[in-house]
Amino acid sequence: MSATAPPAAVEESPADCAESDSKLERLRAYLAEETAEQGELYVKGKFIADDVDLSPQAIGQLMVRLQESASGLEIEKWSYTSATTWRVTTPQSA
Repeated sequence: MSATAPPAAVEESPADCAESDSKLERLRAYLAEETAEQGELYVKGKFIADDVDLSPQAIGQLMVRLQESASGLEIEKWSYTSATTWRVTTPQSA
């Protein structure tokens, strides 16, 4: 049995960061628009992938980032059955 070293951290180039930010913004805008129309949204990445031109895997990764950073949206993992379902709402002002 041989131990393997963990993979080295991969640094993103400025171009990669800009592309990632573009994808993040595209997904955020889509979710904001859909939530504005419907009030509350339940989505799976595989069902909106074509709408936002992203892979379901990329959507899953971006949803985690949006949970932490998206102002104007509340995003939570809702359930998992064959893929993660995300609940997206607009925060209610008090």
